[in-house]
Amino acid sequence: MRAPFDAAEHAADLAACRALLRGGSRSFHAASLLLPARVRAPASALYAFCRLADDAVDLEGGRAAAVARLRERLARAYEGRPLPIPADRAFAAVVSRHGIPPALPEALLEGLAWDAEGGRRYEDLPALEAYAARVAGSVGCMMAVLMGVRDRDALGRACDLGVAMQLTNIARDVGEDARAGRLYLPLRWLREAGLDPDAWLARPSFDPAVAAVVRRLLRAAEGLYLRGGAGIAALPAECRPGIRAAGLLYAGIGREVERKGFDSVSARARVPASRKAALVLRAALPMGVGRSAREATALPSPATRFLVDAVPETAPAPPPASGSSGWGLEARAVWVIDLFARLERRDRDATAPAPATRVGG
Repeated sequence: MRAPFDAAEHAADLAACRALLRGGSRSFHAASLLLPARVRAPASALYAFCRLADDAVDLEGGRAAAVARLRERLARAYEGRPLPIPADRAFAAVVSRHGIPPALPEALLEGLAWDAEGGRRYEDLPALEAYAARVAGSVGCMMAVLMGVRDRDALGRACDLGVAMQLTNIARDVGEDARAGRLYLPLRWLREAGLDPDAWLARPSFDPAVAAVVRRLLRAAEGLYLRGGAGIAALPAECRPGIRAAGLLYAGIGREVERKGFDSVSARARVPASRKAALVLRAALPMGVGRSAREATALPSPATRFLVDAVPETAPAPPPASGSSGWGLEARAVWVIDLFARLERRDRDATAPAPATRVGG
């Protein structure tokens, strides 16, 4: 039996999801603040469910069992009887009210199941994009549906943007993944660069050959950012700055990797808060001339076509407006920029050496 909707409980659940978002991803949180309230609230529920699902596979013992539990949680959410967890209850309400097809979160769980297998590798870029389509393209598609988008071209571009972000994450985390026994770089590219994948994973180190592979992956991501950016103009006008900010912030990670000579083995690249603030300001400014029609209307990629096909053209009745936050876009952008400045000061203070202590008065 579908549980009755409790507005007070839903508000509390969304607050818990927003708290998880604030602590889990500064970039995604900052970009979400540029979204209108009607999208920002359900987006936080979407993020919370996806984040907890990812954590469950990474942190819980018995990864296959964790995936099975996630599939049960997802089924319960779509049946209207979610587990008594704020993220699950909020997610169940969101997928019902916005008509998110179950195939989209199911694709995410399939990608997490691939991670749970342990040691799964990707021979070439199309194979890697198939993985990225599941763990990130699905999220981009769900975000578009939250905004009321059903146009196939726009959905395809939303998937492209999600895949681009995932490729950037992979390029940034090469060393961190390798030290955990994971390898996402295309095996063919490694061999073409003169590296034996198994030998390198056993003793991960940085050299020009690895740099060439990371560079190649970031170039592939850049092409997808161009395609994804071409679709932003098809989104509702009030949603464009937030999605543009997300794309710019994640692309900025790739540029930071490039500034470090494509060395994402020795250390994890981080975008300075001042640079993030500049990107958010750029996202909040009026968009210039749009991308070419060829990019905006390109067919969905083979990796993401199944996601676009899963979204019916007819949308359910939109949920009632949740009310305005009272802040215009300009005020929200200024607040986000100030947030980054405060975070940068806090991080700098946390890493500064403690003052010397005089002994004996």
